[in-house]
Amino acid sequence: MTHAMNRVRRTPALFALAASALAVFSLPTQAAVPGIAGPSFSLVAADAYTSQPDGSALYSWGYGCADTTTPEVQAPSGSTCPSMQTPGPTLIVTEGQVVTVTLTNHLPSAAGNTSIVFPGFNVTATGGAPGLVAQEATPASPATYTFTATKPGTYAYYSGSQAELQIEMGMFGAVIVLPTNPPAGCTKGPYSLAASAYDNVHTCYDREYLFQFSEADARVHGAVDAAKNGPPGSLNVPMDPYQPQFYLVNGRSMPDDMDAPFSTSYVHQPYNGNPHMHPGDLVLMRIIGQGRIQHPFHFHGNHARVLARDGNLLLSASATQPDALSGPLLFTTPTVPGQTQDQIFAWTGQGLNWDVYGRTQVHTCNGVTLTAAIANLANPVQSVTNQLAGKGNGYTSPFDATTKEWCPDHGKDIPVAPPDPQAVANGLWYGGTPYLGMQSANPTPLPPGAVIQNPDAGYAYMWHSHNEREITTNNVFPGGLMMMLIIDPPSASIDETK
Repeated sequence: MTHAMNRVRRTPALFALAASALAVFSLPTQAAVPGIAGPSFSLVAADAYTSQPDGSALYSWGYGCADTTTPEVQAPSGSTCPSMQTPGPTLIVTEGQVVTVTLTNHLPSAAGNTSIVFPGFNVTATGGAPGLVAQEATPASPATYTFTATKPGTYAYYSGSQAELQIEMGMFGAVIVLPTNPPAGCTKGPYSLAASAYDNVHTCYDREYLFQFSEADARVHGAVDAAKNGPPGSLNVPMDPYQPQFYLVNGRSMPDDMDAPFSTSYVHQPYNGNPHMHPGDLVLMRIIGQGRIQHPFHFHGNHARVLARDGNLLLSASATQPDALSGPLLFTTPTVPGQTQDQIFAWTGQGLNWDVYGRTQVHTCNGVTLTAAIANLANPVQSVTNQLAGKGNGYTSPFDATTKEWCPDHGKDIPVAPPDPQAVANGLWYGGTPYLGMQSANPTPLPPGAVIQNPDAGYAYMWHSHNEREITTNNVFPGGLMMMLIIDPPSASIDETK
């Protein structure tokens, strides 16, 4: 994975300045990949109302835990699995384990039977009743599914009964299979599920996020709500014309997806979408298209290297490099319905052409002080060797080993004039960022009793659907399939369990 800033679209300075305020409230609400640990799971299919940013309560179906005391890993302390959630609980297992999932059907009787399919695995099933695609859990008889987690990766699961309707209602989730033998060169981070995504040294990572993209048509959900008390198995809701109004990341729309995971405001939507990272971190993006339509997932700040699709590593094996990756670099991922992708993303600021930590923040880059860097820039003395190696101004390496700063930009001033600090609101939306030096430059007093909410605000990049309709909620912008990537300073703590 190259750390180069391969492509910076629009004006990154404007994103850094205008969006830094978003880091104020989003800093404490990051989340890794919360889920429940296996290899045995007892799930329930049930109904509930989910919350939408426009105030709607959307009647939905989903999977949950039969035992609601089941702890969630990589989640805020004390978090447990609800009896219904959408997406369903993320099932976390290890390569080689025999996995059993028992499903009990608590849907309204009008819904009829339900089931789970696990693409990518050889599944055997018992109990329940035979269905067209999978063994189904009836209101009277649970179904049990058994398979071996044969290889690591990210996988989807979803209903195989009246799939068009039941998936639309929210019956889907993720399976994560961790590698049994991570490469020796990989080190597990404090908030990572494993040291690597696969049994391959090129898949090491520092932190990870799961993004499940879906949509919802309120007309369909309303029709199901109105007919849910009908005779057993009587639901026959027209699905077309299909016109979704809600576009969801992990079951929530923007800005709800940037609120805390397991917030009491979203009892049945516990997972959020709010990625944070430090410069230089290798971020594993687990991406699943869970809806009926394709969503173009567009991320600013850098390309991402595709590691695998549907749990299959993309390799260009040769005699000299049998484990070499061949996946493309993408800046927009088509989230194909039912398909999973694993990708690695990194950010260093290379290519911005200014000092990402600002000339007002005292720091060094591989031992070179700001004063020395500014002097070198004013009177550069660069050897041809250093220039060709990308080590301008005599730096021993183009990247600082600790901060990951791109040293050739060390000491460079930002090429645009930041807004007058007096024009940037204080209080909760205080826009001071240590990167641009605005925090120390803002003399405006805070309102009485107010405090700076986030002294460590960082760069913010919008990650969103590239279909403009999908960044709305009920046709109102902003909303929908949108979130912010926050690049936190190296000094800022990123606690993924909050």
